[in-house]
Amino acid sequence: MAVPRHPGEDQSNSLREELARQEPASQRTFTPSLAVIERSAGVFHWTPEGRRLFDFTSGVLVANLGHNPPDWWERWRRYLSSGAPLTAYNAATPVEVAANRGLLDLVRSRPGGQRLEQVLWAASGSEAIHKALAAALAFRRPRDTILATRHGFHGKKGLANAVTGCESDPDRDPRVQFISFPMAECRDLSQRNEPFDSTQYRRELESAWSRHRGQIAALITEPYLGGGGSFHPPAAYLRLLQDFCREHEIVFILDEVQSNFGRTEKLFAFETYGLEPDLVVLGKSLANGVPVAAVVGRRDILASQSYGEASDTWSANPLSGAAVRATLDAYADGGLLERRTMASEIVERGLVRLKELPSVAAVRGERHGMVWGVETCDYDGRSASDWANAIVEWCYRGDGTTGIHLLGPLAQRVIRIAPPLVLTQEQAADALEHMKRIMEERMN
Repeated sequence: MAVPRHPGEDQSNSLREELARQEPASQRTFTPSLAVIERSAGVFHWTPEGRRLFDFTSGVLVANLGHNPPDWWERWRRYLSSGAPLTAYNAATPVEVAANRGLLDLVRSRPGGQRLEQVLWAASGSEAIHKALAAALAFRRPRDTILATRHGFHGKKGLANAVTGCESDPDRDPRVQFISFPMAECRDLSQRNEPFDSTQYRRELESAWSRHRGQIAALITEPYLGGGGSFHPPAAYLRLLQDFCREHEIVFILDEVQSNFGRTEKLFAFETYGLEPDLVVLGKSLANGVPVAAVVGRRDILASQSYGEASDTWSANPLSGAAVRATLDAYADGGLLERRTMASEIVERGLVRLKELPSVAAVRGERHGMVWGVETCDYDGRSASDWANAIVEWCYRGDGTTGIHLLGPLAQRVIRIAPPLVLTQEQAADALEHMKRIMEERMN
């Protein structure tokens, strides 16, 4: 695979070539720009050449508080200042207990979180999803079937990989069966207020229950399809899934690894969509860049496994616990979400304007949240995928001084827009004007 090269980036080009010799392509997903980032602060990255990039990725929905926030760093250091070890395998530390307390107090204080009583830590979202599913299978033994919504992304490890994608994927775990996600009903923001007919989805669920003779142990879904192309469903659909699970005593697992901590209108997506999950999986922005994830759920479900069945080297380590505490502090007064909502409205208006361009087919996203998908289409002899990749590269190059950092397209044709929540109204207006100007100039 050719190594991306960009004019005027001698240092970055040299580093890209060295990286290609040192690491396999499988280390990362394909992004046309392959940005080289030397430093970051707030909502910006800088390349070794000094070019400034608006970060419209937040890492990958991780840096919700922005990059290198001084207050966060100060809190994190303070929580570790007592000389806590960086690893404490098979032991307990005060910082772990405090992180548990803080996370449970926060989650249980939110509408829909009262059923969530314990924390099961993990080092990544994939591992947390695997742990949630394993706990659900143990709790509902001898049931062994898992339902997952089609085209979701839950991870690349173990059971997390098994519930990702759809039934056409090779080597599928036979315990996993897929059900439809209402993609047709949420292809564009203009469909937000259209009535939702749940009849076909209800029939599909009952058919699955009958077909598997009552052996369904768990159902897992994302609040919105992230990696599948940024599809944001009617709340009634997710409540239908929950009602089905309640009726048949199925463990309802909500994968909030991407959506937690303010990507949807509320702090957690279960609040936004009016849900009460049995297990909710948190990650990515949970520690604003320090690798950590968690399953927060019902005590009886998480108690279904014995010593060692959910342990690993890095889970609940003090470094991550301190990072979680520092992150929770940043959300304590609610002001961050209020400011995010004002910037969100500006971003959304700017993205809707992109639909004036002939290669942009649709824009989807969370109302008052901070995540969208811009879908391209076939146009002027070029495929939607070609246009999406070209837009990522054009935005990266920008005007030579300022650009916009985007990841490679989702589902080959959808560009995810997910700036840090600390984006100001002025920054939002500047970035979206910059983005539209770049796209117009390159397409004409």
